[in-house]
Amino acid sequence: MPEKYYEHNEDITEECLVGGYVHGNEPSHHIPYLYAWTSEPWKTQYWLREILNKMYRNDINGLGGNDDCGQMSAWYLFSVMGFYPVCPGTDEYVLGAPYLPYLKLKLPNGNTLEIKAPDVSDKKRYVQSLKLNGKVYDKMYITHEDILKGGVLEFKMSASPNKRRGLAKGDKPYSLTDGINK
Repeated sequence: MPEKYYEHNEDITEECLVGGYVHGNEPSHHIPYLYAWTSEPWKTQYWLREILNKMYRNDINGLGGNDDCGQMSAWYLFSVMGFYPVCPGTDEYVLGAPYLPYLKLKLPNGNTLEIKAPDVSDKKRYVQSLKLNGKVYDKMYITHEDILKGGVLEFKMSASPNKRRGLAKGDKPYSLTDGINK
């Protein structure tokens, strides 16, 4: 085909790169959340902010890549809220960090979930602590049931990561290897 047919298309080989991560296609969307299973879960918070700032902009190429069935948009919405369904076969959403200071979800059962991160910013991207309905919450995931119960998910944000949060075995999301190793 003549070059003129391609001149206004984005180049996902460069446009959707963040380091060695390619965000422009759905199969890799879970990757920044995989830090939740490591000894450095705070790195998810760093990379989410980088991806959200670089891959989602208010311009002609503001949504890089291919939005098959709305997956690029869905990733954005989940990540802005501060969690993502990494493993759809479970009832868990891996926690990252919210992008906005306040969100309110009206849930299908009539309940509401408020997500608060009043100090969140490009600089204060790290979760220092988290409370679910006023109780300290150290897990790196939240269940679908907890979301549907509604209430308040409150993030205390900081410019430096809390390198101790989410390290206990019980704080990690489900892993298939947990069942295999029993």
